[in-house]
Amino acid sequence: MTKRNPIAVALLPFITFGIYSLVWLVKTKHEMVAKGAEIPTCWLIIIPLVNLWWMWKYSEGVEKVTGGKTSGVLAFILLFFLGCIGAAIIQDSFNKNVA
Repeated sequence: MTKRNPIAVALLPFITFGIYSLVWLVKTKHEMVAKGAEIPTCWLIIIPLVNLWWMWKYSEGVEKVTGGKTSGVLAFILLFFLGCIGAAIIQDSFNKNVA
């Protein structure tokens, strides 16, 4: 996984009107798939209700890549309720896993 600054992950979506959140999801999705996670295509993000299922699969990938240190349920809750702040917390767990 690429090491990214969690503060940037939390603040850039405000500057880019949310576009960076999508970029971050797509980039980290590709990195997790390279590590063996099974996450479907990112195009599903734009389909209402299906995007919730995609986020669940993404969260399962977070659990797999972090070796269970960040559970899939926690990752889903962070992304669903906290958005870019939850993404920053998940990025921090990715960074700890890289080191």
